[in-house]
Amino acid sequence: MEERGVDENILKVEGVHTFIGQHHILQGVSFDAKADAVTVLIGRNGAGKSTALKSVIGLLPSSKGRIIYKGKEIQDKKPYEIARMGIGFVPENMGIFAELTVEENMRVAMLVEDDTTARRLERTLEMFADLRKFWKAKAGNLSGGQKQMLAIARAIVNDTSLLLIDEPSKGLAPIIVDAVIEAINQIKEHSVVVLVEQNFYMASSVGDYFFILDDGMVVHSGDVEELIQNEELQSRYLGISKVED
Repeated sequence: MEERGVDENILKVEGVHTFIGQHHILQGVSFDAKADAVTVLIGRNGAGKSTALKSVIGLLPSSKGRIIYKGKEIQDKKPYEIARMGIGFVPENMGIFAELTVEENMRVAMLVEDDTTARRLERTLEMFADLRKFWKAKAGNLSGGQKQMLAIARAIVNDTSLLLIDEPSKGLAPIIVDAVIEAINQIKEHSVVVLVEQNFYMASSVGDYFFILDDGMVVHSGDVEELIQNEELQSRYLGISKVED
């Protein structure tokens, strides 16, 4: 039998509770992210999906529960410490610096500038050709899709084992959504991805596993193919209604 040196679950979130002010947002959330896969957190607005990602990266510290990355608990660490461990985060608002050029945005994001990082940068620019084209342009002048590509590129230019992406399709035209889907499928070859997404087309196109959040709790999980086939789940928790012929 072939030995497995690393737990297939690169990330485990166990019974996490997170508050924003007096509001109890996550109420015992548990999910995991397997190696070589995209895990999708889905649910209606306000279900706690974005809070779950922010809890993992340390921007909204949990009050209870454990967050385990590569076998180590990280729930008490600062965001910069978590990032240096190899976790990238693409926030819903993209988090780019509008007044800096694309090049400057990328260089600010680099934890180190060495040959390995240079190779990752080249691979990233091959994936997002527009970034090379607008390398000297201010990020604020990019289109919405190009800004999203820059936000993702900033997160993967480092040695990122786990990439957290919050609502990458938000506000994007369908053709750009397809480009982001293609990029995420490429990123999956190098990093484990946890994706928050309300666009069911994107979620079902890139996801391998899903966790549905509702009112701060995980109410269902499984293989994405199961969700694609389960119209009752889609209707109940995602508000997707079957169109009658």
